[in-house]
Amino acid sequence: MNPTTSLTGRVHVILPAYNEADSLPGLLRRFAELDTAHPELQLRVLVINDGSADATAEVASQTYGQLDVTLHNHERNMGLGQAMLTGLQRTVANLEAGDVIVAMDADDTHDVNLIPIMAERLSRGADVAIASRFVSGGCDRTAPPFRRLLSRGAAVVFRTIFPLESIGDFTSGYRMYRGSLMQNAVRHWGNRLIEEDGFACMVELLLKLRFWGPTLSEVPMVLRYDRKLSVSKLKLMRTLRQYLQLAIRNAVTPTPREIRYASC
Repeated sequence: MNPTTSLTGRVHVILPAYNEADSLPGLLRRFAELDTAHPELQLRVLVINDGSADATAEVASQTYGQLDVTLHNHERNMGLGQAMLTGLQRTVANLEAGDVIVAMDADDTHDVNLIPIMAERLSRGADVAIASRFVSGGCDRTAPPFRRLLSRGAAVVFRTIFPLESIGDFTSGYRMYRGSLMQNAVRHWGNRLIEEDGFACMVELLLKLRFWGPTLSEVPMVLRYDRKLSVSKLKLMRTLRQYLQLAIRNAVTPTPREIRYASC
């Protein structure tokens, strides 16, 4: 059975990219193959070139089969958080009923073939599907030890403070969101939807979405760090500090009154 038969809208993919000229061609070719195999997904790919110093913009401007690829350039590097915010705001402005939004890394470490599975989860009632390294069938053994330790440590801390339906992978950058949920979030938070400029922005986004009481679901993901061709942008101590500050700030932040009883 085709897992995407219940999906009524388009799949918008946001790829924040900083110096990913080596990784993007392979990733976009995989998307082109997915687009051919699953035309019902109606894939739309938005590459946010975050002030890259390499040929990221040129690579993203090439043709990849019939894949619909749009490029947006930041004149300077603004960080993952701002790249994500730009992508979400531009995508939300073009949503139609039933559309969904996928955010994923542009370094080719995420499997595009999880998208039909994530779409199936949303068709069954989930509002956010998270590609998780920490559920049965998931794995991140090809990642460097320090990254694995950081991800697991952050998961323990945030799962303890914010028990969001027992979600295990808070820091995963690969997620699918129901379009209407993200419309509500962008409308309410505006430019404050994402204020962190580094990797902590993915945790921040999940925490801010919790005020709408979304149904969350995790899909097993095998992280393919062995395919990563670009230099890692993760700064260990900076990211750790951001995670701790984010946990403290959100723990003492009351639920915004105007959305306390809202739903997506």
